[in-house]
Amino acid sequence: MQTGFGPPKEQTAVCQPLEACAGPANLSGKADSRGRPWSVPWFCLPLEHRVSEEQNLLKTPLNGLHLELGARMVPFAGYSMPVQYPAGLMAEHHHTRNAAGLFDVSHMGQLRLVGPDAAAAFESLMPVDVIDLPVGKQRYGLLLNDEGGIIDDLMFFNRDVANGGDIFVIVNGACKAGDIAHIQQKIGQRCEVIPMPEMALLALQGPEAVTALQRLAPGVEKLVFMTGGRFSVAGCDCFLTRSGYTGEDGFEISVHASQADTLARALLAQPEVKPAGLGARNSLRLEAGLCLYGNDIDTTTTPIEAALNWAIQKVRRTGGARAGGFPGADKILAQLADPASLTRKRVALIASARVPVREPAVLENMDGQAVGQVTSGLLSPTLNQPIALAYVHPDYALVGTELFAMVRGKPVPMQVSATPFVPARYHRG
Repeated sequence: MQTGFGPPKEQTAVCQPLEACAGPANLSGKADSRGRPWSVPWFCLPLEHRVSEEQNLLKTPLNGLHLELGARMVPFAGYSMPVQYPAGLMAEHHHTRNAAGLFDVSHMGQLRLVGPDAAAAFESLMPVDVIDLPVGKQRYGLLLNDEGGIIDDLMFFNRDVANGGDIFVIVNGACKAGDIAHIQQKIGQRCEVIPMPEMALLALQGPEAVTALQRLAPGVEKLVFMTGGRFSVAGCDCFLTRSGYTGEDGFEISVHASQADTLARALLAQPEVKPAGLGARNSLRLEAGLCLYGNDIDTTTTPIEAALNWAIQKVRRTGGARAGGFPGADKILAQLADPASLTRKRVALIASARVPVREPAVLENMDGQAVGQVTSGLLSPTLNQPIALAYVHPDYALVGTELFAMVRGKPVPMQVSATPFVPARYHRG
């Protein structure tokens, strides 16, 4: 647990941040404020897990298409990934907010948990309700270690627990090997753990995503947020969910690698759709107030410190029908019962001055005392104001609290804000 604020703590996370960059403001190859070259994307933290450009990077099934489209490719999570296309990060961000952006997230891990005990087994690893998730529904989950720290955050979908058990899981790209090994070790005797390296993953995000997709797959418009199913899209056999990482309506589409190029080209042929890279993906997720693994949450962070209480359903809390029984339960349930026991809490920050505030800027109170630290920050393309996520002492976590981010030795006034920064537009029916 981090008990003080100042220089960034030693990173102990087992994987890199969640599938996005921290919005590089400069891709010229100049160094950032800590002397790290932007030619190697500085957003890939923790440092010891950053993949160098000299290493032999993996390629997604859409690598050829990215090069054809003129993408700038960068090392990320062991893969060569598009950080932006010729239109640029800002254009991609705004196009996704106004129409539809197509993201390649095939570096993410996909797996299935199969068997009649799959739901109960998976629930033993997380503080969330797996058993009661209806067929056809998706939920956000958190893999925890024995200290209650977050090993990874993930999405899981009940494809058919009632008839034999089939839970589809998507985990973060740089974490997938560790996650799969962890799940196999913990519950491999209770259900089949089936990795799906043959599958690609695309994310179609934005208010016009449904307009574009329903031309190719009639019926998808009937789905609502966090539901999904099997569809034929442009002749490709897909499993898709109405969900995403941008705060916008949209879809995440799992497709066999052999059909990924066909699917992507069919989607890009729709007038609403343009390609978007990791840079826009990150700026969109931060405006939506969503955590980036490795920056905003990691193995030293509990869900309560991370303000992810909403992800713990009542049935798993004290007094619930299946209370506890997950790693770190005593600590996490104690923190839920007594918020005053926390030494830090994740908050959102917004500034009026147009001075970008980036991690790991120290936050000070009115008396110049260090009370927190920024974990993600950038100049919001939608708001045209600096926004950030940070951890602060709980005394400074109240919305409206004034703090100062130290940027190159100068204080930038910021105010604790509610999230999301930009209103979410998920389609709930």
